[in-house]
Amino acid sequence: MTETEVRVVTTADEREDVFAVRQTVFVDEQDVDESLEWDEYDEPDSDAVHFVGYRDGEPVGAARLRESEPGVGKVERVAVVKSARGEGWGRRLMAALETEAENRGFERLVLHGQTSAEGFYHRLDYETTSDVFDEAGIPHVKMLKEL
Repeated sequence: MTETEVRVVTTADEREDVFAVRQTVFVDEQDVDESLEWDEYDEPDSDAVHFVGYRDGEPVGAARLRESEPGVGKVERVAVVKSARGEGWGRRLMAALETEAENRGFERLVLHGQTSAEGFYHRLDYETTSDVFDEAGIPHVKMLKEL
């Protein structure tokens, strides 16, 4: 039986696992420039909360949550490695992230979703609030969910 788990990152090893997933998905697969992928919210002293998904002990998913303004959480860097797509990891990561957001008292969540993932977020009750725009060379839309 496959063991699956999503958890809030609390150790340096878990943090490295998050970065490995993001490197694989965004930098290697989607060709996002490394200077755009890594930012101040990845620093250990940042208030951002990172999430990592494990399948049989191997990191397969990652996500990040930070407060963008009082009461509003920003969902960022949601990624699932190719070999684990279609297994529900995106839903698991978002469920853990939304629970953490509610625990922190956030009233809504916002995100910039790749247009290829827009349908996924719609199924999780996010609504599109912008026209398509470019971010890191990839078409995105702004999305919102009231908690």
